[in-house]
Amino acid sequence: MQLTSDNKLKNLIVVGDRVLIRLKKPNERTSTGLYLPPGVQEKEKVQQGYIIKIGPGYPIPVASEDHEPWMDQEEKVKYIPLQAREGDLAIFLLSGAHEVIYEGEKLYIVSQSAILMLEREQEL
Repeated sequence: MQLTSDNKLKNLIVVGDRVLIRLKKPNERTSTGLYLPPGVQEKEKVQQGYIIKIGPGYPIPVASEDHEPWMDQEEKVKYIPLQAREGDLAIFLLSGAHEVIYEGEKLYIVSQSAILMLEREQEL
C-alpha cells in the first residue's frame, strides 16, 4: 500500500494518555518586527501545535467477577478518555515531549500531563 498524505497517519496508533502533535508554524518576527533566526523558536520551553492523533486515555482496571481459572477470560480494558481532541491547538511543555520523525515530518508525542492549555474551535 502506498502511503499518501491522506492515509499515512491512519496506521499510527497512539498509546495510553499520549497525543501526537504537529508544531504550529512559528512566527518569523517578534511583535515589534524583529526577524528571528531559525532555531530560536525550537528552543523555547513552551511550544504550541495541533493535535493530529490521540490515544484512548488512561486505562482503568476492571474488577473480575467470579471467574473460574478454567474459563476463557477476555480482557475488557476500559479507559478514562482524554480531555484533548484531534484538531485542538495545544500549548505544551517541550521537556515533556518526545520528538519523532515520521515520513520526513517532525512530530511530537506528548503526555496529556505535559499539555498546559487547549484551544478548541467549537464550544466546550
